[in-house]
Amino acid sequence: MKRQLPFFLVFVFGAFMAIQYFVPHKTSEAIYEFFIDILPIIGVFALALGIWSLTKVSVDKIRYRRENWQYAIFTLLGLFLMILFGFTDENWGFHWRMSPEVAGEGTDNPNFRLLFNYVMIPIQATMFALLAFFIASASYRAFRARNLLATLLLIAALILMLRFTPFFGDWIGLRLSETATWLMNVPNTAAQRAIVMGVGLGLVATALKVVLGIERDYMGRG
Repeated sequence: MKRQLPFFLVFVFGAFMAIQYFVPHKTSEAIYEFFIDILPIIGVFALALGIWSLTKVSVDKIRYRRENWQYAIFTLLGLFLMILFGFTDENWGFHWRMSPEVAGEGTDNPNFRLLFNYVMIPIQATMFALLAFFIASASYRAFRARNLLATLLLIAALILMLRFTPFFGDWIGLRLSETATWLMNVPNTAAQRAIVMGVGLGLVATALKVVLGIERDYMGRG
C-alpha cells in the first residue's frame, strides 16, 4: 500500500493537470491555481530535505575521513553561517557584525552580503573562468576540419568571430556582419527549434511514463 498510494496520487494529479489545460472553466482554473499555490510549500520541504542530505553526507565524510574531507568542514560552515545571518537582525539580539554597517534583516544583513559578495561571487567567477579553458579545448576538437560537417561548423564559427574584428574594411565587415546575422537567424534558429521540439517530445514521453507508472525510479529501491 505504501507504494501503490504514491503511484495512484501521481496518476490522478498528473492526469488532472494535463486535462484541466483543455477545460476552459472557472472551476478548473481555480483548482489549477490552488495546486500552483501549493508548489512553494513542497519546495520548502524539498529545501529542508536537501539541507539534511548535504549535512548528513558532509558529516559522514568528516567522521570517516574520506577523500577531501577537509572541504566538508567549510561546506557546513558556509551553509550554517549563511542560514544564521539570513535569519538574524537587530530584533533577534545578534549585534556582532563583520561589517561596520548597521545590521539589516534577512539578505540585507551585512554579514550575509559580505559572505555573498566576497566569497560566493569570487567562487562563481573562478568556476566560469575555468570553464573558458574547457570551452576552448572542446572548440579545438569540434572545429577540426575532418569532414564536411566539421568544415561547415568551422567556417560558420570563423564568420561569427571575425564579424567583430576591426581590421577589415567597411565592405568586408558589412558582408561578414550580414552573413553572421543570416547564420544566426536562419540555420541557428532552425536548429534551436528542432532541439526545442525534441526536448518537448522527450518531456511529454517522460511525463507519460511517470503518470502511467512505467517510470518508477523516483520511488527508490525500497
